[in-house]
Amino acid sequence: MTKDHEQHLRQNLVYLLGGGGAHIKFEAVIKDLPPKLRGAKPEKFPHSPWMLVEHMRLAQWDILEFSRNAKHVSPSWPAGYWPKAAVPPNASAWNKSVQQFRRDLKAMQNLVENPKTDLFARIPWGDGQTILREALLVADHNAYHLGQLLDVRRLLGAWKD
Repeated sequence: MTKDHEQHLRQNLVYLLGGGGAHIKFEAVIKDLPPKLRGAKPEKFPHSPWMLVEHMRLAQWDILEFSRNAKHVSPSWPAGYWPKAAVPPNASAWNKSVQQFRRDLKAMQNLVENPKTDLFARIPWGDGQTILREALLVADHNAYHLGQLLDVRRLLGAWKD
């Protein structure tokens, strides 16, 4: 792969991670969500906005830390990846989750963007994972749950198409 091709790949990964292309961006889907709806679960839908945002944060953090820290221990599945309650404990918890999601997304983008990061090398403490695979996993997982979050907002009457 030429340096130009590699740089193009990195740019496209960063774009994808940020919600580029056919995906909705995190900022768009959380913008103007009324605080009273953060813990609301639509009828026959298993998750509230809080549950989805916090799950996305936890999963993204875990993937990022696995990608860069040999000593990282992942939470137990599934309990360690979902909040215990549908409602955030307070506005501060919501804000903290959103801020951490943003911070970790930026850190994953920085990792991908860094020319010193070998996107194709196996992560030594993994079982075949690469940074490329982990970045794609973050993008895919976020896109899936952002779609769910958009659906929750629609069902709660808090989204204008």
